[in-house]
Amino acid sequence: MTQDRPDSGRVDELVGRRVRALRVARGWSLDDLAGRCWFSPATLSRMETGRRRIGLDQLAALARALGTSIDLLVAPEDDEDVVIRPHRDEARGTTAWSLTREHGPHGLKVARIRLSRPLPPDDELPVHPGRDWFTVLSGTVLLRLGDRTIRVESGQAAEFSTMVPHAFGAEGGPAEIITVLDPEGERAHRLG
Repeated sequence: MTQDRPDSGRVDELVGRRVRALRVARGWSLDDLAGRCWFSPATLSRMETGRRRIGLDQLAALARALGTSIDLLVAPEDDEDVVIRPHRDEARGTTAWSLTREHGPHGLKVARIRLSRPLPPDDELPVHPGRDWFTVLSGTVLLRLGDRTIRVESGQAAEFSTMVPHAFGAEGGPAEIITVLDPEGERAHRLG
């Protein structure tokens, strides 16, 4: 970590706690981890308890040995890494919660969306590259794919090419879905 930050000792303690938690979760002793990252068990013990500064090169070795990333080891502890706040789009009649903070494999993102408006008019049928997937948690969703209108009820799922003009909306009251979107779908559905 950097020498000039007054809170760097707190960062070292946080990283040390995370290193210890990951080591223990894997069932490794200090000797086991030491053998994987080429530090002495005593040095690792001092790092885990925050009594020893952790250099960037040491941090990289620890992350590699523990099968994680440096950014996850040093991520700050605050409510932002816990609380998912909704994004409301009154004009579109949606409230969305992005359930993944970063894109997953293949750029995919998972979101929960509450739909409060009915199916939009035919002239609002966008297309974009990719595929959309969703599962209806509650209510009923009407999915328009080109000329077809498909009813998707609670407990059912839909998957379709987004190169087909498409839109969806709630039928008979609000509906909630869990959806998996690629980056193009995320932009098209304006989730944040």
